[in-house]
Amino acid sequence: MHLCSYEVDGQVQVGLVYGSGIVNLSAALAGELSAHQPMIDLIARWSELKARVAAMLDAPADVSVDEVHLLAPVPRPGKTLAIGLNYIEHVNENIIGESRTVPDHQIWFPKLANAINGPFDPIVLPRISSMTDYEAEMVAIIGQRCRHVPRERAHEVVFGYCVGNDVSVRDIQKRTSQWTLGKSFDTHAPFGPWITTADEVGDPHGLEIQCLVNGEVRQHSNTRLMIHKVWDQIAQLTQVMTLEPGDVIFTGTCSGVGAAFNPPKFLKAGDTVRVEIESLGAIVARCVDEDAQD
Repeated sequence: MHLCSYEVDGQVQVGLVYGSGIVNLSAALAGELSAHQPMIDLIARWSELKARVAAMLDAPADVSVDEVHLLAPVPRPGKTLAIGLNYIEHVNENIIGESRTVPDHQIWFPKLANAINGPFDPIVLPRISSMTDYEAEMVAIIGQRCRHVPRERAHEVVFGYCVGNDVSVRDIQKRTSQWTLGKSFDTHAPFGPWITTADEVGDPHGLEIQCLVNGEVRQHSNTRLMIHKVWDQIAQLTQVMTLEPGDVIFTGTCSGVGAAFNPPKFLKAGDTVRVEIESLGAIVARCVDEDAQD
């Protein structure tokens, strides 16, 4: 199933996407989901609500996808975590003159709540940098509260998957060994367009992934080429922290980022960035200057 979040008259609604239509689950499950975080509530209660939601696949649509403003499927995740250097061809890229090797351990950083952005909303290019870059990534959504999850059971705690773009401001990212600031500018964590539930995806390690800028293919790979699979990522993270329903994991990018070109191909105002993943859909953003937003 495909589950989305969207906005109607300033209110966040959750919906079941089927074809080009959306069934309003907030209305169909009136009183059972919070107005504040309906998607997180739906995820947390999925075991009891799944059959009722599945039965609505035959219901008439309340609205079409084209008629609504789609939000990030989890508009305000409790945690958004991203792994770095997780495809060997990306490790081997020459990023702004930097020579790298496969890290001994998983490299993790947060993308802060202000960075969360809708799947078709603009990416804002900050006034303090001209080095904003794209990173096509598969995103995993956690489905249950969990700690110390063994690798062989990690698939049990994944609710579903989305398409994401780990937008990165390279000069700010590279100023220090801590990447948080360069990864957390406003609008720099778009994902969506909806959550494809894990049962529909099966093994996520075999999906074609690509990024196009103004129609030019910049990145093209397959999720099977991850160094650390999603299950390894969850096993590592849950040794450190409790993951909760609706937490978001950006699972790493492949080669072809703008910083690796000679000369670099950083994003400019007016550029259109499309990230697409087999079976999960696509997100599209137009880039705009921060000053144009004032």
